[in-house]
Amino acid sequence: MKSYIPGSYSIRGSKVKQSMWEQGSENMIEIKDKMILIDGKPQLIMCGEIHYYRLNKEDWQDRIDKLKEAGCNAVASYVPWLCHEYQEGQFDLVGRTRPELDLAGFIDLCKENDLYFFVRPGPFIMAEMKNEGIPYWVYEKHPEIVPISWDGEEATTKTIDYLADGFLQEVRNWYKEVMGFITPRLYHRGGNIIGVQLDNEIGMLSWVSNKPDLTDHVLKDFVTWLEHSYSGSELSERYPWYGSDFEKLKASVRSPEDTYAAALLHDLGYYMRNRFARYVNILRSYAEEFDVKDIPFVVNIHGTGQGRGLTFPIGISQLYESYTQAPGYISGSDIYFGDLSMETFQDLYVINGFMDAVHLPDQPLTSVEFNCGDGNFGSNYGGRYDPSAADFKTRMCIAQGNRLLNYYLFTGGVNYRLEPAPQDGNDRVAFTGERHGFAAPVSPEGELNYTFPRMARSIRTAMAVADKLAEMKEEHDAVSFAFIPDYFMTEYRYPKSSVMAEILSNIEANRAGGAWEIVARAMLLTCYRFGSVDIQNKELDPKKTPVLVVPSARYLDASVQHKLADYLEQGGAIFLYGEVPLYDMEGRECTVLADKLGVKPKGMSLGAENYWLSVIADSWAAARPEVRTHAAQTFEVEKATPIMRVYDTNEVCGFEAAVGKGKAIVLATPYPCDLSFFKKVFERLGAPAALAHDYEHHGLFITTTASAKGERFLHVLNLDGLDKELHFYEQGNKLFDGRKLLIQSKDGVMLPLNVMYESYKIVYSTAEIIEVDKNKISFRLTQAEDVIALETNCTIALHDEYKVEVKDGLTYVFSQKHAKVDDRLTVYFEG
Repeated sequence: MKSYIPGSYSIRGSKVKQSMWEQGSENMIEIKDKMILIDGKPQLIMCGEIHYYRLNKEDWQDRIDKLKEAGCNAVASYVPWLCHEYQEGQFDLVGRTRPELDLAGFIDLCKENDLYFFVRPGPFIMAEMKNEGIPYWVYEKHPEIVPISWDGEEATTKTIDYLADGFLQEVRNWYKEVMGFITPRLYHRGGNIIGVQLDNEIGMLSWVSNKPDLTDHVLKDFVTWLEHSYSGSELSERYPWYGSDFEKLKASVRSPEDTYAAALLHDLGYYMRNRFARYVNILRSYAEEFDVKDIPFVVNIHGTGQGRGLTFPIGISQLYESYTQAPGYISGSDIYFGDLSMETFQDLYVINGFMDAVHLPDQPLTSVEFNCGDGNFGSNYGGRYDPSAADFKTRMCIAQGNRLLNYYLFTGGVNYRLEPAPQDGNDRVAFTGERHGFAAPVSPEGELNYTFPRMARSIRTAMAVADKLAEMKEEHDAVSFAFIPDYFMTEYRYPKSSVMAEILSNIEANRAGGAWEIVARAMLLTCYRFGSVDIQNKELDPKKTPVLVVPSARYLDASVQHKLADYLEQGGAIFLYGEVPLYDMEGRECTVLADKLGVKPKGMSLGAENYWLSVIADSWAAARPEVRTHAAQTFEVEKATPIMRVYDTNEVCGFEAAVGKGKAIVLATPYPCDLSFFKKVFERLGAPAALAHDYEHHGLFITTTASAKGERFLHVLNLDGLDKELHFYEQGNKLFDGRKLLIQSKDGVMLPLNVMYESYKIVYSTAEIIEVDKNKISFRLTQAEDVIALETNCTIALHDEYKVEVKDGLTYVFSQKHAKVDDRLTVYFEG
């Protein structure tokens, strides 16, 4: 294969210049060291999505008032091309045909309310809009842009050939018009727009339908990409159809044979990444052509489904080249989890880590569709979120360094009827009927549902200390979770290919489910704070990443196997969970890692009817009960120490091996979430957890964040519906002067540690800060008697709601209010 960087082929437009936010200038937006700086100050941006075009204009201020009541400091909205150019060439962005289409008026009203604005002009917006927000006439005028896919069938979703000349020309015309309203309202021009999203959920429609875009235009481009990536002889060896006439080529790609199906799976995935990156670059070039510059461009990542995050990295895999191709981009997640529970909490933590793993050094985490509301999407009460849902997700994301959250959808609205009517059954702009956003915290009619108060409480709590949180980073233990983008490059599979099915089924069985359900959950429940490393595209240094969790399948690229082998030789430690790889990603035999581990894989033992496959622990893992499992990869070992065996054959299915200066522990069988076992694994690999607690029944998420100045917060979520009393420990020492704390059921707290203000430092507090003023500070109480320990030379004013004691140089404030009776306390300073 030629020396080739995916993403570099045929990027249109000039090379992106160094942007102003990288130059440290004032009065503008900077993206620096994983922070969003506005006028030089780190900012936490809390948005609410308000679709102005779904509301009567006279209702705009009411919804903005409710957004401000929730504590948000920004508004976000799609700008629907379908509505603003319903008929070709007849633009309305000023409310000429319908008052609610006054885009400029809405953005300006938000500015009058001291709110930032995050604008999302498409061209695709989804949002349950007809044609995903693309005008009907675009499809009618350019029928060639409608994709053809496997076996020559048309796509079953309303996707488009993104790089088709006809489509791009219409997009440029749309951008020319809409950017004319955006440009004068950019922040550095005196406006309030702080970010522009380019398109929406790129590649999602073809993924969920398994209908890759394979139009004639795309296939010609694909061949050109192949010729940039491989030599002619390599292509002739990979593809028997290479060099054939175009008709044979089309048939061969659209209906691939198994002899080259694995190669096509690989190349089509890499090509589509490159194609999406070029599309994003073109959209940016259009925006900049019309003077939208020196502002972050956002690419959002799709992929959550059925309340889980197991498929979310497919979106990361599809789009990471799009937002890492040049400075000036930010990626944003789409988080649709519903409740954050014991089932799902590790999903959110892991995918935030994976996003960060592929980012450029300065890029921060953000979420541009942060699911909120009550889950009643079908208006049938079939979904019912707990009030803790948005609160928990907010707290976890902020603790992991998210700098922007956009609550989607903040308020519902109405889908108006199109004129002239398309005569499609309801004639409305969207397919959800007249009312839209049934589940939003603010209903289409403007009423607050039961989720609003708790969501608002969490937003206001974060904003009370936003200046602190905006520059803090999560503290990590000496262990990281491996991210392998190609393990999630599984979105395009030819339905009739047995080769593709075999490879993908094994990868899907090992890449997330077991590793997340068992290992990640066990790590979090035993208080491990861990980041993630892209071990495919970035360096792997034992000094920076001492211990690595690798969810491994039977297939793993040779270069990654070599990288892991070198990492072990240099002193790294690996916990491999899944299968030791035997093949590369195209099914060719490759045992580089197995050879380095000094073991020889024998085969797979599988459970079956009347065969209850079971495994028993050995060596230091012994003294554990025998457990049932459904599969076990077995090995011949010489120097390695067996730690797990198949019960009736005594074959080894888990072992510990010394490799060079490093060490590996391999567990090649699905195993229960035995917290003591996994804790011992990481301690043997040299990564003990610094945090701990003594609550017997776990069910807690705990992490810490810190600034360069040493200010910290302890973040705690009680995921269960029962109160829990416990001590918190760090490096074996009790926190909070040894006090036992109660964490209320389904509650989250963010407790300050050495948090500094002008005239005092909060050494610790069992209550969380909710408001800071010049001469007072307010807290949300959490205990029967909360304690706030201060270092200060100021005098605390006497009050009957608290008592004050001075001891050993610290001033202690003891609340005289029980948190379950009245949970707000304000401490006043004299002077």
